[in-house]
Formats: sequence, C-alpha cells, structure tokens
Amino acid sequence: MALLVHLTPEKNARRIRRSGIIPARGSGRGVFCMPVLPSYVLSHQWLRELRRGGQRLIVAVHFRIPDDEPVLVGHYSDASIEMTAAEAVSMILHAEDARGYQIVVPRSIAPAELHRVRHVRQVTGWRYHPDAHGRPPCACPACLGRGEFKAADLRRRFPIEPPELTKPQLLDQLRNADDDDELIDALCGLARRSRGDVADIVPLLDHANPEVRYALALALRSYRGSEVRGLLARLAADPDPEVREAAATRP
Repeated sequence: MALLVHLTPEKNARRIRRSGIIPARGSGRGVFCMPVLPSYVLSHQWLRELRRGGQRLIVAVHFRIPDDEPVLVGHYSDASIEMTAAEAVSMILHAEDARGYQIVVPRSIAPAELHRVRHVRQVTGWRYHPDAHGRPPCACPACLGRGEFKAADLRRRFPIEPPELTKPQLLDQLRNADDDDELIDALCGLARRSRGDVADIVPLLDHANPEVRYALALALRSYRGSEVRGLLARLAADPDPEVREAAATRP
C-alpha cells in the first residue's frame, strides 16, 4: 500500500476525518498529494506555496491506496504521466530533484483509507518556485548515499527532520518573531506542547492580523481553565468569521 500525504487547511480536518478527502471544487483532476518520503521537507514541500494563496494553518492528511492503483504524476511545470501508485512513489523517490513534483489521485479518498491527520511546521517548503531562495543540499537517503564525501557532516548540518522546539524556545520565538509567519508557527508549536501559563500568549488577543488570532484560538484550545474560556469567548466575537469558528469549536 502506498502511503501518501495531502496538505489542506486545518479547518477541513474534521470534515475529512468524517467524510474523507473530496477533490477541490473546480480542480477537475482529483486529490493532490506527495509520497511520505524520508525527507520531511520534500514530503511537505508544497506547504508554503499553499499558504501563499491565502490559506491559514495547514495540516497533513496521511492516507493509503493500493500500489497498483492508477494515478497521475509529474512536475507541476510538465504534463502528468499515468502510472501505478507504487511506480509514482518510486519515480519521485529517485528523482534527481524531487522539488515541484506532485501526485494526483483521480478520485475521492474514503475515510477508511485515512491513516492520520497531523499538524506540521508552517514554514516548510518553497514559495513561488523551488529555486526562488537558492538550493540547500538535501541530506535524505535518496539524495545523499551512505559513504559519500562529507555525508555525515551534511547530515549534521542539514537534518532530515528538524527536532521539535522546546517550550522555552517556542516562547522565545514568540517574543522575538520578525514577522507574522513566525508568530503563527510558534503558536502551532505551543498548541502541541503541555499546558502552561496562558499569560504567555494573551498579548496576541488583539493582534491586527486575523491569521495570528486564528492560530491563537487554535492554541488556546489546548489550554484549560476559566481564564481560557473567557479568552475563547472574546475570540468567539471576533470580526473575522474564521477566528469566531475556531474559537467556538472544541477539539
């Protein structure tokens, strides 16, 4: 069975768990996805590009389909080729440069085929096109074989999957964020951590960017206490409808 990952806005997660993945209206092609590769970055490479289109928080939906099922695969700039799911995964895994590749499953994905839905880092991948910000080396096993020149050094410098930040590191990122994307990423990380003092994130309640307030509402859902309920009630009256929906929905 081929294990694939589909990126989608967090607000779709509950519907997907209930009804599966339905192709976006007007796409006319199917469910866009990537194989789950040894490289975390390559597996989720489309995340920043999807967020550039106006999406807020993105989650990863892992699902399995039969190896012999026909799919479409190719680089986004070229025509897609039809082949089996197993062949498509192998094609991307062994590509000289897998950035910009995608798989399209030409049907809906049933709930029974879902493997898991997970949060991912919100600053992974490329924007505009894969070479827009240079080309750092990839240390995944597909790109860097064992025993190659300076392989161990490259793996240390460019780990396949960066370790999760600790809570103090996330709070430091929150205090010293250079832009709203870093604020959102820190809030996503805090939402996955153990509960702490809600006072750390209260100052963002009146942030001008609704995307930050949306991420704050999701983060607050992992906290407990009467103060948190009061903060969520305030966000439930936010001018932005998606912030209101996030604040009113309990996990």
